[in-house]
Amino acid sequence: MAAAVVPLWAGPAEAADRVRFATFNASLNRAAEGRLVADLSTPGNAQAKVIAEIVQRARPDVLLINEFDFDAAGTAARLFQDNYLSVGQGGARPITYPHRFTAPSNTGLASGFDLNNDGAVVTTPGAAGYGDDAFGFGAFPGQFGMVVYSRHPIDVREVRTFQRFRWQDMPGAVLPDGWYSAEELRVLRLSSKSHWDLPLRIGHRTVHFLVSHPTPPTFDGAEDRNGRRNHDEIRFWADYTRPGGGGYLYDDRGRRGGLAPGAAFVIAGDQNADPNDGDSYQGAIHQLLGHPRIDARFAPSSAGAVEAAALQGGANATHTGDPKYDTADFSDTAPGNLRADYVLPARRLKVAGGGVFWPPSGDPLSRLTGVFPFPSSDHRLVWLDVRR
Repeated sequence: MAAAVVPLWAGPAEAADRVRFATFNASLNRAAEGRLVADLSTPGNAQAKVIAEIVQRARPDVLLINEFDFDAAGTAARLFQDNYLSVGQGGARPITYPHRFTAPSNTGLASGFDLNNDGAVVTTPGAAGYGDDAFGFGAFPGQFGMVVYSRHPIDVREVRTFQRFRWQDMPGAVLPDGWYSAEELRVLRLSSKSHWDLPLRIGHRTVHFLVSHPTPPTFDGAEDRNGRRNHDEIRFWADYTRPGGGGYLYDDRGRRGGLAPGAAFVIAGDQNADPNDGDSYQGAIHQLLGHPRIDARFAPSSAGAVEAAALQGGANATHTGDPKYDTADFSDTAPGNLRADYVLPARRLKVAGGGVFWPPSGDPLSRLTGVFPFPSSDHRLVWLDVRR
């Protein structure tokens, strides 16, 4: 292959002195419960093959996948490893993750309340309006869930999940005025999916992988209930990692408090928030980008995003940020592409590089991303290399 088209990610992805963390909203969600398991039960699903090849090309050591439907037995997560990641795709080398973690999601979990205020309480999965009345939007329990794959051991006994933390229990929460009743607020959960703290044993050190997928700040009305929820879902990690800032937090086992002072961490996920554009409430992502314990100085980028923005023209007419940092192809809607996906390390960790898997059209691997409608996902895999 000519040097001009050797991709950025062909570098030392597996160097011994660094760990590659990645996040990927892979759109491995399906319209009906059990369908993802069915699709992954054989090695021939076209979308899963593309997603797996992207992972094999980027070769992260620790990977969060957003929009991966949850099932209680973890069958889909196992099948994706066995039938796709463990099988070389498109000439790429197989990749094996000895460790993985998944847990229940608030998506598609019936609340028993009329959360969208349309006059009806919908509790039948798949029925019209069901997703809007669920704790997190979804046609069935677990749709749009999450899974983490890791080459490094996960200290499962010390994992903390925050699926049931209530929104009103966050001091100063930006709840929409008058939208929810007192009864609804007593049960309404903050996380639209969940927030997980996964302690990873990397050599002699523990690094906390802090993952989530805040709701899009859209699909609502003037009350901006989703924009406000997105803001506070992002704020969760800002408080959790600030010494003394997370004292009010409680996990699903009742343990209180945030991360211990001095702990090493990496925050990852589709935050659904751009620093400059989109519908975020009060610059939500700046709660992390400007955080004193988070090193956001290095922003992963790609040449493909720049090319895509130039080709889209009108769709990006109101785009004010630098397109090289975009991670999501929303070319079918204004303001066009956005930076939505993040891997953000603690300042005590040393960043060694990173990128966005968005090959320009001259790269043979551009076949893995493409344009709308997409062969894989409208988001791109984002990675960050951290020195050991």
